[in-house]
Order: sequence, then structure tokens, then C-alpha cells
Amino acid sequence: MIIQRLNFIRNVCDNEEQRLLEEIHAEEERAQQGILTQRAHWTESTKKLSGIRNYLVDMLTKMDDLNLIVRNHPSHCRTEEAEGILEPQESEKLNFNMDCCQSPLLNRLWALSVLCYNSACESLTFDEKTMSPLLALSDSSLKFLHKKAKNYPEGPERFDHWPNCLAVESFQKGIHMWKVNVETCCAYKLGITYRTIARKGSGNDTRLGYNAVSWIFSRYDKDFRFSHDSQHHPVELLKGPKQVGVLVDMDAGELIFFDPSSCVILYSHQTRFTAPVSPVFAVADESISLEK
Repeated sequence: MIIQRLNFIRNVCDNEEQRLLEEIHAEEERAQQGILTQRAHWTESTKKLSGIRNYLVDMLTKMDDLNLIVRNHPSHCRTEEAEGILEPQESEKLNFNMDCCQSPLLNRLWALSVLCYNSACESLTFDEKTMSPLLALSDSSLKFLHKKAKNYPEGPERFDHWPNCLAVESFQKGIHMWKVNVETCCAYKLGITYRTIARKGSGNDTRLGYNAVSWIFSRYDKDFRFSHDSQHHPVELLKGPKQVGVLVDMDAGELIFFDPSSCVILYSHQTRFTAPVSPVFAVADESISLEK
């Protein structure tokens, strides 16, 4: 049975590899044809510009200033002719289409390989300067308070409405992974955000998952979903995981939420990160904690 499964997996991978290679070769040929088209265009443009330059130089050296002024000379026609020469032709053909080599199978195999064989997790720290007055640190856990704590020091970095908190750490390159204990919590958000996220007020610019700078996996009772820029995607789960893992590949623009106990991918998302990101959390029930 094991040998049959391994053979089946090998055949599927071989077929996917062949498909991707054919797609990439076809895209390379298309891009190469675009380069040849551009080369012919620029070669012809160079010849035209050289001819116009020689004409203008010859005209300026052989005619006196008075004749240049008073004569109705066609020099302006030649300069107008040169204006459009440097416009690129079909330049989009030069761009290699990365979508041609996207493979859901390859992405999931890569993710599972990282999850199963890479046990090194980031050691994160809650950033108390950003912690909402509705949250408190208790025994290394981020705990929800039903009323805002008194005597919280104000600061520009602190979230003052939603029960949010950033991690101290931020990531700009490479692969990073961390785990969050959520067993006792039925209302939480976790994911990543740019540190430029707004901190004050109740608007969507401060609400995790409702703006363009945050990517969030959330739970509210039995409702699980992924949210980004007010776009929400349901995640169907039979029961809530005890832990939620987050894997982010900054270079490839890959974000994955997974169940560490089974290495099951809960949700994956691809994007292009334009700035460093930080882990971010929100708690509206009980508490969550970071896996060390």
C-alpha cells in the first residue's frame, strides 16, 4: 500500500513537472520573440536617427545664419520625424509572465515540506507599547479585558480602540514561522501587517483585515475566515485548532496559516510585500499565547 501511494505521488509530481517545464519553455520563447522584435525596432530607429543627425549637421554647417532664419526650410519636418522613433514597440512582450509557472500542487508540496521538516519557529515577543488598553499580559499570555485598563500610558504606537497588539519583531526577507496557542480563545485574529498600520480610532484603517496593510486569519465562535482589505474568505473547519501556525516567505510573497498538530494548511495567500511585516494579534475572548 505504501509503495503504491509513493508511486502515485511520484507520477503526479512527474506530470506536474512536465507541465510546468512546457509552460516555462513556451513563455521563454514568447519573451525571446519579443526581444527580437525590440532589437529590430531599435536597429531601424538607430539608422533613422543617424540619417537625421547627419542631415541636420550638414545643413547647419553649410548654411549661414540669415538663410536659416528666412528660408522656409524642411528641417522642422525632419525633427518631427525623429520625435516618435524612440517609442517602444510591443514592450509588454519583454515581460516574463510569472503566472505561467504558478502551481497549486507545487505550492502545497513546498509548504508541507517546510512545515514537516522545519521545526524552527520564531521566538516572538508582544510589543507592550502597541498593546490596546483592552489587553493585558498575564503569564506570557495576551489576555482580553472586558473594560479598558486604567492608567495605561498613552503613546503614538498604541492601538486605542480595537484589542490589537503587534509583536516586537519584523521581517523583511526570508522564511519565518511562528505558532500561537489559541485553545481557550473563541474570538481572535492573528497574521501579519505593515507597521505603518494606523493605531487610533475605530475606522477600518485600524481594524485588522479591513485594510490593505494587514493579512489576517480570524475566529469568532465557529466562524473562521481569512481577511485582507475588507475581502473575507470563509475557512471551513470541523473544529477549532488548538494552535495556529503562521508561515511567511517574504521573497516569494507566500503567506500560509496551518494547524501545527497535523501540518494541515488552513489557508494560503500570495501577494507581493513592499515593506517589512510584523506579526499582529487581536483577542476578544479569554487569551492567546506564543509558542516558544
